[in-house]
Amino acid sequence: MPLTRNTAQRIRAYLWALLILAASPVVLADNALDSQRELFKRVYADVELGSWSAVDALSASDRQSLEDYVLWPDLRAAWFRANLKKIDHGQVESFLDHYGVLKPARELRYRYALHLARIGHLDSYLSIYQQFYQGLDVAKLDCLALQAELEAGRTARVVNRAVDLWTVGESQVEECNPVFQFLSNQNHLHQTQYLRRFELAIDAREFSIARWLGKSIDQQHIDIASQWITAQRNPESFVRNDKKWTNDAATREQLAYAIERITYDDPDLAFTLWKGISKGKRFSAEQELRTSRHIALWTARDNLPGAYELLIKLPVAAQNDEVMRWRARSSLRKHDWSNLLADIDAMSNTELNTEEWRYWRGIALQRNNRIPEGEAVLAELANERSYYGFLAADELALPYALGGSAFVADEQRLAELGDRPDLSRARELFQVGLDGRGRSEWDATVSYFDKADKMQAAILAHRWGWHSRAIAAAASVGDYDDLSLRYPMPYDETFQEYAAEASISLTWAYGVARSESLFMRDVRSSAGAIGLMQLMPATGKKVAREIKLPYSGLDTLTDPQSNIRLGTTYLGQMAARYGGNQVLATAAYNAGPHRVDAWLPQVGDLDARVWIENIPFNETRGYVRRVLAAEIIFHWRMTGEVRRLSDEMRIVSAESKTEQVAQN
Repeated sequence: MPLTRNTAQRIRAYLWALLILAASPVVLADNALDSQRELFKRVYADVELGSWSAVDALSASDRQSLEDYVLWPDLRAAWFRANLKKIDHGQVESFLDHYGVLKPARELRYRYALHLARIGHLDSYLSIYQQFYQGLDVAKLDCLALQAELEAGRTARVVNRAVDLWTVGESQVEECNPVFQFLSNQNHLHQTQYLRRFELAIDAREFSIARWLGKSIDQQHIDIASQWITAQRNPESFVRNDKKWTNDAATREQLAYAIERITYDDPDLAFTLWKGISKGKRFSAEQELRTSRHIALWTARDNLPGAYELLIKLPVAAQNDEVMRWRARSSLRKHDWSNLLADIDAMSNTELNTEEWRYWRGIALQRNNRIPEGEAVLAELANERSYYGFLAADELALPYALGGSAFVADEQRLAELGDRPDLSRARELFQVGLDGRGRSEWDATVSYFDKADKMQAAILAHRWGWHSRAIAAAASVGDYDDLSLRYPMPYDETFQEYAAEASISLTWAYGVARSESLFMRDVRSSAGAIGLMQLMPATGKKVAREIKLPYSGLDTLTDPQSNIRLGTTYLGQMAARYGGNQVLATAAYNAGPHRVDAWLPQVGDLDARVWIENIPFNETRGYVRRVLAAEIIFHWRMTGEVRRLSDEMRIVSAESKTEQVAQN
């Protein structure tokens, strides 16, 4: 049976890992490592900028010690990366021949290959490509290889692959331009290809590309793309002017798209407009179902009147897990326990068996005077060490399931794993501050371990103080019982000092840090938040200015002490903003206070548990639950005492909004 591409890549990576034993410098005893680490850190910044003078200035013994260090290849690779434009290619190739199995060499090879292509050595590039990159489906690399084939006169091998690379819905990488120019010049792109790419561009919502493609098709396709652009830029106007558009399939899809965009900002308006146009247009059944469901869901997320009615009126074909969740949340917000029970019982088995709906089903049963049934459901859930497990235990006045058991250390196996050059490299990258590189090498190695070795690897990382890898390794085998490993307390003095200064609990600060970053000091989120407590640069700069902390952008946010100070200060500000309501402050830390203000009830009070369930953002809803549960566990670990989660669930009041107006 032929190997899949992913399997082949994993086997290749595994073989590289095995070869590290032969390629890595000697790993010295622990008592020599501190000196080697300091030497590496002393010279690395200069080397990364392209200067080798700091290494040349070392004494002979220090130089030898550094060359014996497991990260010597990383140092050399950093220098090569910085000097690719001016060094002899033979030096690079010699380094790659010797250290090619290591990640720094693989990264260097990638940059070296692109450098060769940029300076016109396409034959040399092609040789590297065919050995290492062919079949990986990386458009940049594939197009450069095709360009090399063209320059060598092997045009027959280019056309089909080049057409495949051209036929995508988005802009292709610029390295493909010469190849695409060849296709155009040689008339290899026909209307069939243009029509197919036009459809892909529309599906990808890349309407400007579609309009450009339309110029090579006909005026009708230019007009279709232009209408899509109008629907995107001014969807309300597009819908209100529906009479001027031709009643064809393309226009109906554009109208449905415009309604979808309006819904995000104003579900009520979207509902009204959709009602008006759906009568006169022959929308497909799929369009009707999709649009009606989208409007109903956003009406529920925004807690608008009539949301529940819209959800239950959806045809069966439009019902899915998300619809059923928001039906239940809408019933829950109104404390309609009878409806809530019916909503939950109508869910799929998979959804019904999640902790969230087990908990609320138990509550709904009790509120519907089916007390023994409700207690049985909650008693079973109370065995879980989780947000809902804690709430279930509170409901029945049961003890929390906080007792865990430590992983059993196999000292011989730990020593063997600790001596592995690949894990030693990962550890040293972490120790010298190249955390991201270390995580990458650790994960690549540990992913091949069996369950027993992953558990030992978790212990090893924990002993090294590498908490994110310890927690991740434990989670990968589904073992959550070692609480000292899974809920560590690093930077304890820093957290104690700045949590006290911000007038917040130490356990809350730890809960936020663990939930945000697993204590990774350099991590960056997809939204741009940085560091241990995941601060957005603008927030970090603002808070730093307020507390007169010198601010140097990335350097400040990736420094644990500075990040903890800024994060705890901001968390304290959120607590003050919401009168000490930890639920609201936690949500605001994640989603921003302006969003939390918008989510507050318009009038009256709301049970905090119910408010959390109705947070519109899945990420924020899950985040709040994780932080609150983590705080309970940290409190128990620090004090040996149980803090009841329900005690943190202060009423969420519309008055909080009034207070904010007054404060602002």
